[in-house]
Amino acid sequence: MTLDQHASDINRVIKNAIEVMESSKYQIYEICESARTELESLEQELEIVLQETIKTIDKVDKLDQDYRRARIRLTEVSKDFVRYKEQDIKVAYEKATTLQLDLMMYREKESYLKARRDDLQKRVRNVEGSVERAEVIASQMNVVLEYLSGDLNQVTRILESARTRQVLGLKIILAQEEERKRIAREIHDGPAQSLANIVLRTEIAERMLMKQEFQMVQDELIDLKGQVRAGLEELRKIIFNLRPMTLDDLGLVPTLRKFVQDFEERTRIHTAFEMKGKEIRLPSAMEAAIYRLVQEAYTNAQKHSNASHVILEMQFQAQQILITVEDNGSGFNQKLLDDPERQNAHFGLVGMRERVELVEGRMSIDSKPGQGTKIILTIPITAEHRKE
Repeated sequence: MTLDQHASDINRVIKNAIEVMESSKYQIYEICESARTELESLEQELEIVLQETIKTIDKVDKLDQDYRRARIRLTEVSKDFVRYKEQDIKVAYEKATTLQLDLMMYREKESYLKARRDDLQKRVRNVEGSVERAEVIASQMNVVLEYLSGDLNQVTRILESARTRQVLGLKIILAQEEERKRIAREIHDGPAQSLANIVLRTEIAERMLMKQEFQMVQDELIDLKGQVRAGLEELRKIIFNLRPMTLDDLGLVPTLRKFVQDFEERTRIHTAFEMKGKEIRLPSAMEAAIYRLVQEAYTNAQKHSNASHVILEMQFQAQQILITVEDNGSGFNQKLLDDPERQNAHFGLVGMRERVELVEGRMSIDSKPGQGTKIILTIPITAEHRKE
C-alpha cells in the first residue's frame, strides 16, 4: 500500500471520528444545558427556602418571647385570686396554650426548612460538579475537533516530520484549558465562597443589631475581619501563581528563593537554594520562562518522585546560566522519555524540554530507578539578553 493510500485511509478515519465527536459534542451540550437548567431551578428553590427559613427563625424567636411572657402572666394571675377572677386565669391559660402550640408548630417548620435547605445545598453542589465535568469534556472535545478539523491534506507531512511536536502541541492546549479550569476552581472555591459567606454573616450581624445584641455583633465582626484577611491572602496566592510580581520588582533570584521557601512550607519537603556568581537581570519574558521551568521541576518532584529533599542551584556565568534541580526521590527509567506511548507519564518533563527550546537552551536529565532525578538546564545569555 502506497503512502498516499495510507494518508487517504487516515483521512477517512479522521473524518469518521470528527462526525462521531460532533454528534457526541451536541449530546454533551444538551446534558450540560439540562444540568444548568436544573441548577437554576435548584438555586431559585434554595433562595426561597433560605428566605422562608429566615422568616421562620424570626417567627420562632418572637413566639418564644411571647410564650415566655404568657407563662409569666399565667403564673401571676394563678397566684392572685383577689385581683384576678377565674375568667382571667382561663384567658391567660388559653393564650399560653395557643402560643405553645404555635411555637411547637413553627419549630417543627424550622427543622423541616433547615433540613430542606441542607438537602438543596448538597444537590446544588452535586449539579455544579456535573456541569463542571460536562464543560471540561466539552472543552477537551472542542480542542480535539479543532485539531482534527485542520487541513487533512497535510496528514502525511505531519506523520513524517512533526508527529511528536503536533501531539505535544495538542497536549499543551489541553494543559492550558486545564489551567484555566484550575484558576476558575480556585477563585470559585476560595474568594468567591468567602465573599458569599461574608454577605450571609453581615445579614446575621444586621439582624443582631436590630435586636441590640451588641456583644454578639462584635464577635461576628471579629470573625468577619478574619475571613476578609483569609480571602485576601487566597487572592494574593492566586495572583502570585499567575505572575509573581517580585520578578519585575526584585528579580529572578529573590523570587525563586521565596518560591523555594513557600514550597517547603506547603509540601513539607526539605529544600535548599544555592546561587553562584553574580546575578544578571534578564528580559522579563526570559526570567518568567526560567521561573516556570524551576516551578515545573519542583512540581514534578512533588507529584511523581516521592522525594524528601530537593536542591536548586543557579550558577551565573559569562555567557550562560546553569540551573540544576536535584531530588532524592524514586527516579525513573530515562528510556521511557523516548517511548511515545509512555510520554504521557512524563508530560511535565517533555513540556520543560519545549520551554527550554523556546529560550534556545538545553536540558539534560540524569535519573535511574531508586536513585533520584537530576535536571540540568543550560540557558544561553547574549549581549542583547542582558538587562541594564
